[in-house]
Amino acid sequence: MLSIDLTYVGSGIHEELIAHVADQEGYFEDEGVHVALRDGAVWPGERVRAGATIGLGRALLSRLTDGIPWTVLTANTHRPLFWFVGRGDVKSMDDLRGRRLAVHAAHTAPGCFARIVLRKHGLDPDRDVQCVERIPADYQMDLRRLREGSIDAAYVGSTLAPEQVATEEGFSVLSWVGDHLRIPTVGIAVDTSRIPLDDPALQALVRANKRALQTIAEQPRLAVKHIASLLNRLTIEEAQHHYERYVRPWFTADGRVDPHAVQEGVAAVATELGLSAAAADQMYRPAM
Repeated sequence: MLSIDLTYVGSGIHEELIAHVADQEGYFEDEGVHVALRDGAVWPGERVRAGATIGLGRALLSRLTDGIPWTVLTANTHRPLFWFVGRGDVKSMDDLRGRRLAVHAAHTAPGCFARIVLRKHGLDPDRDVQCVERIPADYQMDLRRLREGSIDAAYVGSTLAPEQVATEEGFSVLSWVGDHLRIPTVGIAVDTSRIPLDDPALQALVRANKRALQTIAEQPRLAVKHIASLLNRLTIEEAQHHYERYVRPWFTADGRVDPHAVQEGVAAVATELGLSAAAADQMYRPAM
């Protein structure tokens, strides 16, 4: 049997859903490939490069900053699953001015996305908001700090469903990144200096990934079941709402990259980083 490592670089359905479906539904086995899912959230880039990666955002940043030849073979979604959540009287993005926001570091992909969205709301992340940096996690500590009032807002990912948490805790969902930024953020990418594009295990992985994408597009009940198993605080009805709001309309059915989303998103990221977008020109060609 073929084998390949597949690294996700942030927990939650954003990174994990499609690989989870492919694994649980036996698509990897059908393709004759053993896929070792690895949590590389705190791994150095050199270790992530040894296998395929789900995290297209991190791959883009390392291609722009370090010239690593990451190449995208399939994209799961162009809408980053990150949200701004506030406590108390922080009920809109305007209310973040002068407040304490728990957020990923500026040099990370989620942190870069957060800064882009803050600017779109007229907020300078270096002057108008007190950014409290923390590493990616399951965001439970953010919820605890929101409850106790040591932070006023948090930038959270898809290990939780923001509307359900806001209802339970009395918080407010301020903004969804996917409403303001389109960019391929998760899928399958490899460093072509380590794994050639015609590698049989890689090609088997891509086929299974695309089959899982088709499954969640065409079999809503099955998709909701898998979402509920990953977000196990949700009822089936809440998982259904989450699927209809954030997954069904925005996850691709065939893994193809939207060239317009690439153009807009990469330009926004490069501008935020103060770099040229030219280094990413060839990154998405195989998935277009």
